[in-house]
Amino acid sequence: MLSSGRIGLGTLRLSGRETAIATIHAALDAGLLLFDTARAYGDGEMVLSEALATHAAAARAFVVTKGGMTRPQEKWRADGRAARLRHDCETSLGALRRPIDLYLSHAPDPRVKWATTVRALARLVEEKLVRAVGVSNVTLAQLDQALALAPIAAVQVAFSLLDDVPLRSGVLDRCRERGLVLMAHSPLGGPRRAKTLLATPLIVEIARRHDAPPAAVALASLLQAHPHVVVIPGARHPEAAREVAAAASLLLDDSERAALSQQFAAVRERVAVAVAPSRGEVVLVMGLPGAGKSELAATLVAKGFERLNRDQLGGSLASLAARLEERLAAGTRRLVLDNTYLTRAARADVLSVAARRGVAVRGIFIDVPLAQAQVNLVWRMLEAHGRLLAPEELRRGRDNTTIAPTSLWRLQRSLEPPVVGEGFESLEQRPFARAPRSREGRGARLVTLDLAEKVPAEELMTSFVVGWAPEAPPDLDPQIAARCAGVALCRHGGGPPVCWCRPPLPGLLLALAHAHDLDLAVSELHGTSRAHRAWATAVGARFFDHSQK
Repeated sequence: MLSSGRIGLGTLRLSGRETAIATIHAALDAGLLLFDTARAYGDGEMVLSEALATHAAAARAFVVTKGGMTRPQEKWRADGRAARLRHDCETSLGALRRPIDLYLSHAPDPRVKWATTVRALARLVEEKLVRAVGVSNVTLAQLDQALALAPIAAVQVAFSLLDDVPLRSGVLDRCRERGLVLMAHSPLGGPRRAKTLLATPLIVEIARRHDAPPAAVALASLLQAHPHVVVIPGARHPEAAREVAAAASLLLDDSERAALSQQFAAVRERVAVAVAPSRGEVVLVMGLPGAGKSELAATLVAKGFERLNRDQLGGSLASLAARLEERLAAGTRRLVLDNTYLTRAARADVLSVAARRGVAVRGIFIDVPLAQAQVNLVWRMLEAHGRLLAPEELRRGRDNTTIAPTSLWRLQRSLEPPVVGEGFESLEQRPFARAPRSREGRGARLVTLDLAEKVPAEELMTSFVVGWAPEAPPDLDPQIAARCAGVALCRHGGGPPVCWCRPPLPGLLLALAHAHDLDLAVSELHGTSRAHRAWATAVGARFFDHSQK
C-alpha cells in the first residue's frame, strides 16, 4: 500500500457525479493513487470505477473498500455477519469492475462475535476474492484478536491533530510493532472540526511560511511524525483534492515539528511507563457505572487521599488529567481518580501524567456483571429522585442518576479491561460484591402480570403484581391495585428499551421495594419465563417457575 503513496482520497463526501469524477481526476493528476470507499457509501464505488476507467493513471490506482455496514434512515449500523461481508464484497467487486486491493470490515458489530467477522475476512483472502484485508474502527483488544485470526494488513481508524485516540489506545504502537499500515480517516478532524483546525494560528503561520494550504500542513505533520501512517482525507471538489495532495511535497523543519508537537498530542511520541514507587501514589479506580467505584474511593479518601471525580468537579477526563498534573506539581502525592476509564485511551492521560511526575499508579478494576450494574444504577436513581425516571427525563439526563439502559450497554461494549503493560505499577482486579443496604425491609411475594389471574384471590391480596403491559387499557392499574398489595407496570413500547421498568430490567422490582420497604433478598418472584428468572436473579429474589403449571 505504501508504494501507492501515503496520501489517499476518501470518497464519502463526494457528491454529484460530474463533480465527483472531476475531483477523483484532480487527485490522480496531483499524484494521488490511493482511494478509499465503502459499500455503505451509496453509489460511491460505481462513481469511483467510472472515474478510474476514464483516466490514464487508473492502472496504478490502489482501491480500498469496506463492507459490513448499513445505513437505514441515514444512520450507521454495523452488520458483521459472515454472509453480509461476503455479499458486500461480491457486490463491491461488481460495482468497482476491478480487483479490490484492500478490503476492510467497516466496524465491529456488537451483535456478532468479533471472531466470526474476522474469520469471514480471512476466507475472502483465501478464496482470492480480495488481495488483502484489514479492520476499521477497532480497539487494541479487537485488533490483537484479529491479528490472531486473519492476515491483517492495515487498520483504519480516526486519527488527526484533534484526535489522538490511536496513540493513547495503543493501536498506533501495535501497528508499528507488527508492520501494519495505519490508515487515518478524518485526518483533518472531520467535516465539523476541520475549519477550526485549519484556522489554528500555528498551522496558518506555518502554511504562510511554506506558501502551502493549511490542510497540507496538518496532514504533513501526521505523516512526518508517524512513518507507518497513511492519511485519507475527504474532498468535495477538485481544488480540495489538490490542496491535500500538496502535503506530499511539504517538508516541515525541526522547529515547526516541535511547535506542532507542543500544541497537538497526536504528533508526540508519548508512551506511559510504570515508575518505581515514590513518595506518593495515584490510585485509578475503574469499572462500569454502578460498579461501586465511589464507595471504594470513599475508603481511600478516609485514609487521606484527595479525590478527583468528574461528577464532583465537572469537565472531561482530559481536564481531570490536567487537574492531576496541577495537584502533583503542587506537591500532593496521594490522589484517587474513580471515573469509568473503560478504554485504554481514556486511561492513558492519567498514566502519562503520573509517569512524568515520578509517581506510581495503582490500578483497581471492579469487574461488575452488567445485571448488577443495572441494579445499582436504578437504586441510585430511586434514592436521588424517589421514582423511576421517564424516557424523556433519561434523554435529558446529565449526571450519574439519569443513565439510560442503552447508554450502559454502549459503555459495556466499549470496555477494554486494563493490563499492567499500560503503565500501572500494580493492577488489582476485584470481583463485584454487593454491600448490604442500610435499611432492612420485609420479604414479599411478587407475581408477574401473566400469572395474576391464576393466583387465588386471598394470595393475590398480599402479593405485588409486576409486568409489561404496553397495550393494556389505562384502567388496568387501578383494577389490579384493588386486588393486591401493590402493582407496577411498564407501559413503554417495544424496540430498544427507553426506560428502566421494562422486564427483565430491574426497575419495576426495585421501585416496588423502594416504595413499600421490601427486602428483595428475602422475597420470591413467581413467573413463567427465562426473562422472569433473570429478573429474580438480578435482584436476589427466589424464583418460582410456573411455566409448566
